[in-house]
Amino acid sequence: MSDCLQAANLGYSPVLRNISLTLAPGELVALIGPNGAGKSTLLRALTGYLPPDSGTCSLKGKTLAEWSPQALSRHRAVMRQQTQLGFDWPVEDVVAMGRAPWEQTGSHRIVREVMALTGCLPLSGRKYNALSGGEQQRVQLARVLAQLWVDDAPQGWLFLDEPTSALDLYHQQHLLRLLKKLTRAGQLHVCAVLHDLNLAALWADRLVLLHQGEIVAQGNARQVLQAQTLSRWYGAEVRIGEHPDASAPQVFLAP
Repeated sequence: MSDCLQAANLGYSPVLRNISLTLAPGELVALIGPNGAGKSTLLRALTGYLPPDSGTCSLKGKTLAEWSPQALSRHRAVMRQQTQLGFDWPVEDVVAMGRAPWEQTGSHRIVREVMALTGCLPLSGRKYNALSGGEQQRVQLARVLAQLWVDDAPQGWLFLDEPTSALDLYHQQHLLRLLKKLTRAGQLHVCAVLHDLNLAALWADRLVLLHQGEIVAQGNARQVLQAQTLSRWYGAEVRIGEHPDASAPQVFLAP
């Protein structure tokens, strides 16, 4: 498990308690749970931005505190739910920020490649602060992929906090299809906070359900998205159906 990111008995009072989790390359994990469950806090603790009060979080056998900031930035990237910039840079310059931990040789090619992959090329030349919320999310996705880009593909651990929250249906589908394709290549792990359980069911390899700072269920979509489980932890009356074109459960609110 030396090539994994591992949390052992992670705690951050009063939000997180006794979190143990292993994140391996080639996997897309969705963190789900009701409001206030601790999903964003856990994301920050797993990335090293929030030092835990107890327990450890290690990457490739070293605790996150043992990594230099530059070395850690070459292995994990973080896309926050909202990113406001204090400067009005063109889109391609914002994406290029992701290349900061690396030598700049070839960076222009990588920026263009990643912008094409994420559908951001039509935004070239526009000022970031003038973009819509959804357009900004797409640019931030391009930035974090550029940060992990090595030998024509992203490698490492990518953490996303509600990456679909401002996207329309087309761009939600495009983003999750892209992330699934990139993780299947085996060199990238994606851990994303998702509120839409149906999106999580369609694309995540594993769902981790949090409630009041603890993991209360985890597994594939069929194991976690059960009516009794969701009603207990979300407090909502739900019905579980089947997607018409995929072997995945879908969640419906009871009328």
